[in-house]
Amino acid sequence: MSKYLTPLKDRVPFRQKTAFGAGHLVLNLLPGSLGIFMFFLLTAFGMDPFLAGLLGGLPRIFDAITDPIMGFISDNTKSRWGRRRPYIFVGAILSGILFVVLWQINPANTQSYNFWYFLIFYMIFLVGNTMFAAPLVGLGYEMTSDYNERTRLMAFSQIMGQFAWMIVPWFWVLIADEDLFATQAVGVRQLSIVVGIICAVLGVLPALFCKGIDSSHMENRKEVSFKTMFSNLTDLYHSIIQVSKNKPFMKLCGATFLVFNGFQLVASFSFFIIVFYMYNGSYADAGNWPAWFSTITALITAFGVIPIVSWMSNKYGKRQAFIYSTAISIIGYLLKWWGFDPGNPWLLFMPIPFMAFGLGGLFTLMMSMTADVCDLDELENGMPRKEGTFGAVYWWMVKLGQAIALVLGGLVLKYVGFDQNAVTQTAETMTRLRLADIVIPSATAVAAIYIMWNYGLNEKRAREIKELLIERRGEL
Repeated sequence: MSKYLTPLKDRVPFRQKTAFGAGHLVLNLLPGSLGIFMFFLLTAFGMDPFLAGLLGGLPRIFDAITDPIMGFISDNTKSRWGRRRPYIFVGAILSGILFVVLWQINPANTQSYNFWYFLIFYMIFLVGNTMFAAPLVGLGYEMTSDYNERTRLMAFSQIMGQFAWMIVPWFWVLIADEDLFATQAVGVRQLSIVVGIICAVLGVLPALFCKGIDSSHMENRKEVSFKTMFSNLTDLYHSIIQVSKNKPFMKLCGATFLVFNGFQLVASFSFFIIVFYMYNGSYADAGNWPAWFSTITALITAFGVIPIVSWMSNKYGKRQAFIYSTAISIIGYLLKWWGFDPGNPWLLFMPIPFMAFGLGGLFTLMMSMTADVCDLDELENGMPRKEGTFGAVYWWMVKLGQAIALVLGGLVLKYVGFDQNAVTQTAETMTRLRLADIVIPSATAVAAIYIMWNYGLNEKRAREIKELLIERRGEL
């Protein structure tokens, strides 16, 4: 148990934690909704699978470029409202509006028209979403300078963020419900309006109620304007180079990439195993079991796993908590072999309490540890603090993992012999798919534990760094 008590001045008030958590709910709700809605490009709007694949892949490349740029801009911004909050406010509103606009397409339009309409507005939407997301992550890193309060803040935000994953799986059911919507296309268009309004309203809360560090006297910030655009790109390059030389941060990125990529790679496999192994290819018989699987996972993660991870972090330290959480998740992956039982569908829920420690522990701890790394960077490289850049690079790794998982997931399905045109799959195919569903996330989890085994930025060192920074430049 940590022997240090968090000073009152370093504690984040409940109102601010709630507002920050609301931002994280939006951070999950938008991409979660987007992922499900894009499935209906094929079924509701008649998009060619190849073109739909391009719409899923091309904007991600663009998104990967804008994240570090936005992080750098927010790090160096000077305003009476702080470095992050103006962008969060505007970005939240733009994200909500543009999400609605994005999905106002019609199956009666030509395929070419719908393709270019969606591609253009998707990229514009990503600009607005990056304007919201990158500063929000950076704001979280600077809301408290206390080692353990950072974990509590991130734990609270992750709990609220899980509400998105309780809701999103049911969009499948709602959109396909003929009693609710005349067609799937109508369902997508109308549901997007609801999602957009919710995201805009909740997304502005961090800008209104959260408080970051006082940056008014922060030294060495670059001038950000159209005149300095080219010099800013050079400065951004050097900032990214500095960030990439931070060894503790690179370990965090590597472990995150492995755990998240491993999980995402097989994320769709559970759906296929439920439908094709447990219910022999009958979507009707599978019913709502896939949705319940995702919702129960989110519920257990929010109200069971994350509080336990936060407790473990306070008792054993963040590194140890990560190792324990990741090891527990491996047990869950192994239990899936017995959990997917055609004779007893309720066994689906048996591995979930263990598996949930994977992502639940990952983002609670890694975001807290990244905040500690920002202090180390200031000690070694001076001002300005680069929370935005660190956050952008970290989430770039997450998005890279997602992109690679999409590619590799398809290759794994092809390797195991999955036939997307077949009503039923062979027993050999399903055995291979079930093995891949277990082996892949277990292997990446073991590799992540190996990377983090010698992670050296513990509570004692973090507090030493904090004291040195205060001695050098005072409290922020």
